[in-house]
Amino acid sequence: MRLIFAGTPEFARNALQQLHAAGHQIALVLTQPDRPAGRGLKLHASPVKQFALDNGIAVAQPRSLRLGGKYPEDAAAARTAIEAAQADAMVVAAYGLILPQWVLGIPRLGCFNIHASLLPRWRGAAPIHRAIEAGDTETGVTIMQMDAGLDTGDMLRVARVPITPQDTTGSLHDTLALLGGRLMVETLALAAGAGLRPIPQPAAGVTYAHKIDKHEAAIDWTQPASVIARRIRAFDPFPGAFSQLGGEILKLWRSEIDSELRIPDKDCGTILSANADGVRIACGAGVLRVTELQRPGGKHLAAADFLRGFALEPGMAFDPLTP
Repeated sequence: MRLIFAGTPEFARNALQQLHAAGHQIALVLTQPDRPAGRGLKLHASPVKQFALDNGIAVAQPRSLRLGGKYPEDAAAARTAIEAAQADAMVVAAYGLILPQWVLGIPRLGCFNIHASLLPRWRGAAPIHRAIEAGDTETGVTIMQMDAGLDTGDMLRVARVPITPQDTTGSLHDTLALLGGRLMVETLALAAGAGLRPIPQPAAGVTYAHKIDKHEAAIDWTQPASVIARRIRAFDPFPGAFSQLGGEILKLWRSEIDSELRIPDKDCGTILSANADGVRIACGAGVLRVTELQRPGGKHLAAADFLRGFALEPGMAFDPLTP
């Protein structure tokens, strides 16, 4: 099938790679403009662009697709490229731009989206983070026929996976990226034979996965240990859950619930013990044992290694969150 692919991060690159390997003709790739990154803030191409260039696929990087918007020249050039591609379908995965109606109507079979949740739960920008943060026990991938709404289109294929107590956003991302690419290849095979049966999304159960903001990763020790543990997993690898102690911001990467019982006479955020097994911290309900930490500019370290270079003692307390 002749395709246009629209995507930007590693999640999307994985899908593009699987579509390319399945023999589909990728006529055009749309991806976000190069962004500054690293200490030198040099411009870096997205993972999708890098794959396209390595495989001789044409690339367009419009700043907007709105013909009457801030960058009308970008949108006009993109429209010319999209029309010239004469694609049977457009596949979209974590692109980062909203597709206006004029885009949706160009490909013969329309536009298909790979979304990393079980729609209509967790529509929006950060479905993997929010599923872990909320304590969901399962998630998955939905292939959706795109319409003008935000992740509101008819469902074409759904695949489910469990969320384990060890899953982080990073690990679940990798699982869903592979699953999404495979499911999209299967969906296109069905589309080629008119075998798709669109199902409208149910009206009940709609939730929105709002974009992650760095300030959200600050730990509130008055919350239960179970909630804090989920947030640590949800914000791994980005932006990294953190808390301040003695004027230094520490990132917390791995933890376990040590107890669900409230420790009497202990303020939230107080260190109860610190040894090779981890740093035990009193929470609003229960005790959290943190087993992997990081100082600013340092490496992720197991508790035993971390404590050799940063002394933590019982009775020390992490700073409370300020309003």
